[in-house]
Amino acid sequence: MSTYARLSLLSFGVMLSVQVPAAPPAAATSPRVAEIIASRCSLCHGPEGESASAVYPRLAAQHPDYIAKQLKDFRDGRRKSETMAEMAKGLQDDDIGGLAAFFAGRKAAFRQPGDADFAAVGKFIFQRGNSYSGVPACASCHGPNGHGTQQLPRLAGQHPAYLEIQLKEFSKRERTNDNAVMHTVAAKLTELETRAVAVYIGGLQ
Repeated sequence: MSTYARLSLLSFGVMLSVQVPAAPPAAATSPRVAEIIASRCSLCHGPEGESASAVYPRLAAQHPDYIAKQLKDFRDGRRKSETMAEMAKGLQDDDIGGLAAFFAGRKAAFRQPGDADFAAVGKFIFQRGNSYSGVPACASCHGPNGHGTQQLPRLAGQHPAYLEIQLKEFSKRERTNDNAVMHTVAAKLTELETRAVAVYIGGLQ
């Protein structure tokens, strides 16, 4: 197939020939990165970044810069986890870049919304915060749909149980990276608010 895809348009009885640039091919995954995914990442996160267990985060559609930062933090000891330290051990920056690009390019699967009552409370906190306790709106940093930025994680559709774990770790300063802002926020959330926000975010697309 040529570089350009040819479209034929019939307009006012005249056959027009229009050339449209073909979409560039997706970046190929190197054999080394494919082997790392198969032998390490897929064990917990699934081959397409859709983890089967709620205690492991979804990586599909996550921002590549965020994935790369977390892998480097695990590798270099800034984020503590015995399991992930072992998995990230020996990864070169090129490997990490390839892994980040692969998982960022996966399409996030649809996730069913959780308990409607919890989700309603979570939606309020997510969109408006809690002015009585000083909790800011999650959307102010992570966006109205929870899609985040290149520096801040996409939260939409993440496993609620994983989100709860991370919020509680931030609250107790047990999360050893990215803690400066999130500790202040998470420490002000009640148990109910933590659960509600996690349920609401888990149902976002």
